[in-house]
Parts: sequence; structure tokens; C-alpha cells
Amino acid sequence: MRPFRIILADDHALFRNLMKNSIATIPDFQIVGEASDGFELLELLKKSKPDLVILDITMPNLQGIEAAKEIKKTYPEIKIMILTMHKSKDHLRSALAAGVEGYLLKEDVFEDLITAIRSIQQGKNYLSSLVSARVREILVAPKGETGLTEALTTREIVILKLLAEGKSSQEIAGLLFISVDTVNRHRFNIREKLNIKSTAELIKYAIQKGYTSLD
Repeated sequence: MRPFRIILADDHALFRNLMKNSIATIPDFQIVGEASDGFELLELLKKSKPDLVILDITMPNLQGIEAAKEIKKTYPEIKIMILTMHKSKDHLRSALAAGVEGYLLKEDVFEDLITAIRSIQQGKNYLSSLVSARVREILVAPKGETGLTEALTTREIVILKLLAEGKSSQEIAGLLFISVDTVNRHRFNIREKLNIKSTAELIKYAIQKGYTSLD
């Protein structure tokens, strides 16, 4: 029988190794690739098509939720399980909106990882027990009560993150292979959409939404 092919995307190499060791105990599961950030993951998917991507939310360059949206748009057949420390309704709602099949908390990983993968392999969805009760709250939330950045495009969220990390327009242009004018146009659009006027407010917003950290 063909093995269930898995890619791990997490910026912590030690954590990836711990997951690999756990997954390796199951004969019909196979790790076919690893990535440490969202851009690296998208490049990897051009060469290797897994059945499942296990994806952290907080990663350098392109965050996990935005990477999940890109994957579902380009490779809708690939299943995605978010693996994260974030328990908030905002993060869970954003992941579900991106179309992921699983949401596993890192604190549950060594008890539930194999069960979660097996559930997704069998065509089911999987949620950590600590967040599953919040799904109903999300589904019955008043219309428009999202608290998220759906209005921003994937590129705008990437630029928001880089701005919050202190990158200049010129540095961002070099990283993303676009012109400085394009970066500045995105900056203007981000401020308009979020009704944010100062860089300090942008940084605060990015931290609140988990796109960057105080580190």
C-alpha cells in the first residue's frame, strides 16, 4: 500500500526532529520533506506533492495561515493540519477559514499527533480537545465579528509582518523581488484597510494578530 506522505513545516528544527521520530514509528506514514518557513514550503511543494502538510502558524517570512491559503488555492487536494501553541478563537477561525483539515496544539502533540494524522488520512477533520469547544462559538458569532485581517491580501500580510520587524521599503523590495514603489503602494493599502496611521500601531497590530512577536 502506498504510504501516507507528509511534509513538516516548522521553524524549530528540534521540534521537527521530535515529530519525525514519532511519525517514523508508523510504517505507513512517510516524511517526504521539511521546511522552516512558508516560502520554503511553497517552493518544496513544486517538487514534492504530499498527502498532508503539518504546518506551524508562526514562522518567518510567510506565516502558516497565509501559506495554507496559498496551498489550498494551488493544490486543493493536499490536506493541511495546523500545529501551533495558539489557542485563541481568532487563530482557530482564521485556520478554519483557510480550509485546513486539522488544528493540533503543540501541548497535545506527543499524545495526539498520530491520532490526528490518522483521522485526516481517513478523510476526517481533527481538532485538539482544548479548542474544539470554540468551534460552535465561531460558527454562531455575529456576522462581521471576525477580528481578523481577511481584508488584507497574502502579499499585504507578508509586507505587514516585515514592516513590523523593522524592515525598510527597500529591504522588503529586495526580499520579495518587487519595486520600492510597489512596496509603498502596499503600505498605503494596509494602512487604509486597517485604518492605522503610524508604524507603531502597525507593529502593535501585527503582534496582536500573531504575525510577529516582541522577540
